[in-house]
Amino acid sequence: MKPIGTFDVVPSLPAPLERLDDLAHNLRWAWDHDTIELFRRLDDDLWERTGHNPALMLGTIDQERLEAAANDEGFMAHLERVTQDLEGYMDDTSTWFRRTHGTGESPLTAYFSAEFGLTDCLTIFAGGLGVLAGDHLKSASDLGIPLVGVGLLYQKGYFRQYLDAAGWQQEVYTDNDFQNLPLILERRSNGMPLSIDVPYPGGRVVAQVWRVQVGRVPLYLLDTNVSGNSCPESRDITDQLYGGGLETRIRQEIMLGVGGYRVLEALDLQPAVYHMNEGHSAFLVFERIRRLMETRDLSFAEAREAVSASLVFTTHTPVPAGHDYFSPDLMDRYFADYARAFGLSRREFLALGRQDPANTSESFRPTILALRLAAHSNGVSQLHDRVARHMWQGLWPGVPEEEVPIVHVTNGVHFRSWISLEMNQLYDRYLGPRWREEPADKAIWQRAERIAAEELWRTHERRRERLVFFSRRRLRNQLERRGASRAEIEAADEVLDPEALTIGFARRFATYKRATLVLRDPERLARIVNDPERPVQIIFSGKAHPQDEAGKELIRQIVRMARQERFRRRLVFLEDYDMAAARYLVQGADVWLNTPRRTREASGTSGMKAAANCALNLSTLDGWWDEAYRPEVGWAIGRGEVYEDYEEQDEVEARALYDLLERDVVPRFYDRGADRVPSRWIAHMQTCIGNLCPFVNAHRMVREYTERFYLPTADRYRQFMGDGAARAKAFAAWKAHVQEDWSHLRVETVEAEPLTELQVGGTVRARARVYLSSLTPEDVEVELLVGRVDADGDIVEVENTPMRAVKSTGKNSYVFEGSATPCRKSGLHGYTVRMLPRHPDLHNAFLPGLIVWAASDVQAE
Repeated sequence: MKPIGTFDVVPSLPAPLERLDDLAHNLRWAWDHDTIELFRRLDDDLWERTGHNPALMLGTIDQERLEAAANDEGFMAHLERVTQDLEGYMDDTSTWFRRTHGTGESPLTAYFSAEFGLTDCLTIFAGGLGVLAGDHLKSASDLGIPLVGVGLLYQKGYFRQYLDAAGWQQEVYTDNDFQNLPLILERRSNGMPLSIDVPYPGGRVVAQVWRVQVGRVPLYLLDTNVSGNSCPESRDITDQLYGGGLETRIRQEIMLGVGGYRVLEALDLQPAVYHMNEGHSAFLVFERIRRLMETRDLSFAEAREAVSASLVFTTHTPVPAGHDYFSPDLMDRYFADYARAFGLSRREFLALGRQDPANTSESFRPTILALRLAAHSNGVSQLHDRVARHMWQGLWPGVPEEEVPIVHVTNGVHFRSWISLEMNQLYDRYLGPRWREEPADKAIWQRAERIAAEELWRTHERRRERLVFFSRRRLRNQLERRGASRAEIEAADEVLDPEALTIGFARRFATYKRATLVLRDPERLARIVNDPERPVQIIFSGKAHPQDEAGKELIRQIVRMARQERFRRRLVFLEDYDMAAARYLVQGADVWLNTPRRTREASGTSGMKAAANCALNLSTLDGWWDEAYRPEVGWAIGRGEVYEDYEEQDEVEARALYDLLERDVVPRFYDRGADRVPSRWIAHMQTCIGNLCPFVNAHRMVREYTERFYLPTADRYRQFMGDGAARAKAFAAWKAHVQEDWSHLRVETVEAEPLTELQVGGTVRARARVYLSSLTPEDVEVELLVGRVDADGDIVEVENTPMRAVKSTGKNSYVFEGSATPCRKSGLHGYTVRMLPRHPDLHNAFLPGLIVWAASDVQAE
């Protein structure tokens, strides 16, 4: 039965409480303990039943409860305080960005992501990528950075998880009720809902726009489940996060990239920077180029350079299979009109997303499109930077792996979203309020040594107790839903010990994360966890992708082992891992366990959240832990080895894990003095605060993005587009000329002073004659490279020195000279010469395919 008309029913709030609606619809409440306590004060049970959703809570609360609150002087004083605090936050003109970068007109950044993890009730995220995006927006808000978010509003979001009697994961999808979420339907000036349309094969698709106000930052979300779309296929584009096959995926990515760009246009927002969080939004590049060609009368080449100047791209996926691959036929179906509008042939258009532009059968990858065009590309940890350069080296043929233009900004977490109220108060008391405003300031965190050891320990003990009680309650509920026996249900109240060493393991259940590594030797594990004097317990939680049968099998193995009598009280798997469970776990665990195969975890942030709460990390040297690990802040499993034989690796690293637990972790935790306080363990916690907290927080991360990427990118884009895009046009013309002539360039001769031996600190002098065809010495950078020669005969630890043109020899040949003093230690060294394009508007030294190396046979004595 379909309605003939619709209308919204809104909460009926007494006049004194109307400001509650404003508080509910600004997600700053998600990281403000005082606002959360205000809503809990209204009805604590309802707060839990609504999934921490103040919008739904206000629509369902008993009217008598509201009237009582309106007449409660204490509640009204609390409301006044919270309201004034939010107003002060929104109006604050002394944010980090303003203090640091002035109060003039600031360039706007648009941050595109397929998922955003902002709070428990808004389930439009699947895991770490989305939570990272949510933390990015929150920190941008706190820092006052001019930024907007763009994403999709999924009707179903990600799945809810439950386990059947055999311990096998089952999925259930529930619809998001947009009217009862902290969402605001964006409207035009005439009051009508704002909508945009996007061309698809078979017709245009309409999307209406919702806004999530994340503190100072608006997040715009597109929703295609609207009456303007008569075709179910169109309405289903935003039906489910990561649902369906490749056809669904490409349709979603078009809506995110093309539709997201059109939303910003409809809102009259003009970002100078577009930050693509993974390749899902890369198709915005096509729409931006098309619009610049239309509105600024630019050629494709000119518009491409202007667009490229404004792009920042972050890659998170360290394996090729994790990226999207779209067949040429699928691309033809959805993008033939763009190719025609650009004046490109099919081969030229598809080459934009191919590693080998000449391979006509290669699939199109949005990640490659983003890497080719972005002014700045980065991985998300120091180790991932190296992995990404290796994985994508083929895009820059001839460029040494260490020079591939991908850098890194290590991820971080938004502290106030993840630390407990008690830790918040402890930090306030000992560090002062600036830890909230400038949590990347190392000097602030060095004050952690002032925190009284006993107070820090008692604070943590309370949080561990809370984690145990939460785990018992959730375990009991999942047993009841499963129809377990009364004995099993009652036994749930006896699992775990509030005083025992508690290890947390919670994340996506992918096989490379090796959730069952700690279970590899059940006999040895049983001895560890059941030591009567020094008990240990492990709490697992996490979801496997619905199509990942191997990941589901890991969950089943854990559940099956947890049911054994020897592990029943020491191992627990909590169903339906969500942000609420994550907070309990990272706030209450003593040790955070992470066991990925090295190079497979791009960064990982769950251990960062635990570190912010003073938990100690126990992890393989992968992701962020590879660069942050120090013996005084946690433990490393192995020494960073990479194995070809996974079975051997699992065996070796499982033994190393058990050794660490038996010989160091457990003894240190239970090493207590007469006051029953583990002094050495607490010293580790204090060192963790002082050394890790300034590094693992999202404020540091977002500041890096702003100062290294956003501001320089905005300045470059402004220069490119000034004076009728004259600079973009000139650069495009120069680049076309260089690309056309580059194949004719060569290094004809290289002469160096006779070198057989050179003392440490000695100087290498060389002269090279190069043929430049129609180019000039100003168009190229000729470099002398000197470095140590390794066992494979390759130059490593290279230092580059520019050479200068000293004369022309006629016939377009020029002589360059240079000298270098890089020999700082003894051993076999070597040198060579190369040519690169040079132009003041090049954002990095390397253009794909444009590099000329001196051949070994050109050397002269």
